Amino acid sequence: QVQLVESGGGLVQAGDSVRLSCAASGRSFSSYALGWFRQAPGKEREFVGGISWIGGNSNYRDSVKGRFTISRDNSKNTVYLQMNSLKPEDTAVYYCAARAAGGSYVPVGTYEYDYWGQGIQVTVSS
Repeated sequence: QVQLVESGGGLVQAGDSVRLSCAASGRSFSSYALGWFRQAPGKEREFVGGISWIGGNSNYRDSVKGRFTISRDNSKNTVYLQMNSLKPEDTAVYYCAARAAGGSYVPVGTYEYDYWGQGIQVTVSS
């Protein structure tokens, strides 16, 4: 069992940067693929970025490529989402997720993840 807790969200202005953190409890954190999703009001939850268990492969949705970076620190059981050049359309509740194993594959579907955090609000004002 893995428990995930996000932190670092809040209200920012367009163009600002924010770093989200997701701390995990439980064993074998290093053997999980990790992902970030977001959900805006009235919209479905969507994949933002993910990082694989093996090799540190990463993948991002097109709208955040070049602006967002996901990283993990297995020694701290933490995954990060660095968000730069934020836009109002990035406003959403952001969730981190974990999937056991998976090798070098980066899961992109919500159904592919086993554990979820409670979510944290990021609001970008124009």
